[in-house]
Amino acid sequence: MPMEQKRQLISCKRVNKSFQVPEGTHQVIRDFNLEAQENEFICLFGPGQCGKTTIINLIAGFELPDEGNILVGGELVTEPGPERGVVFQNITLFPWLTVMGNVEYGLKMAGVPKQERREQAQKYIDLVGLQGFENTFPVKLSGGMRQRVGIARAYCIEPKVMLMDEPFGALDAQTRYLMQEELQRIWQSEKRTVIFVTNNIEEAIYLADRIIVLSNCPATVKKEYVIDLPRPRKYTAPEFLALRKEITDIVDKTL
Repeated sequence: MPMEQKRQLISCKRVNKSFQVPEGTHQVIRDFNLEAQENEFICLFGPGQCGKTTIINLIAGFELPDEGNILVGGELVTEPGPERGVVFQNITLFPWLTVMGNVEYGLKMAGVPKQERREQAQKYIDLVGLQGFENTFPVKLSGGMRQRVGIARAYCIEPKVMLMDEPFGALDAQTRYLMQEELQRIWQSEKRTVIFVTNNIEEAIYLADRIIVLSNCPATVKKEYVIDLPRPRKYTAPEFLALRKEITDIVDKTL
């Protein structure tokens, strides 16, 4: 039987973005192009401060490009929308709400009836392994657990696209490895198109279907890698280590 054709979900064409700074105009994104298919996991990888977060903000609709256009599901992005869930590095949970209150928040704002939103929120609380913590407040949770709540909250509105801006960057090394495993499990259970920003090459190779290597600022696509290693991937496998060396060697060094 022929393979099922996946449809294109995200299209960024010739995107440019600059900001005004005291010294003048600072270009952050230059001629950036990206296409992402349905349920594809893409990592944006590049040196620090190269413009990765700005790309996420543009796809999310928090910023608008100076030139070029961004389409999600064939629609021009002009503002944030529920078809795009966002998970940030800085965990932005509402401290006065419980785990359940945080996860169901988006549905509550959308006017979803209480019973329906509770059932949906519970589904994603269970998915991220936080059953039993529904009535716990964020201050009582570890960093990894708070990030799980953030992932559950983003998933709960059932977006087509998940935008993840270095979500594990603030975690300790052991928790980061565990969260990479968890995210892979969650993604394989509840497929979404994921754009995942990282400056950790092992994380990118472990998670991605494709890695988009970005140049130093202003960011543009330097090279693209298709990662066809079987999952779950082993950090010590020869193929993994060879890819890590190859990609590391072409990344611009941050001055």
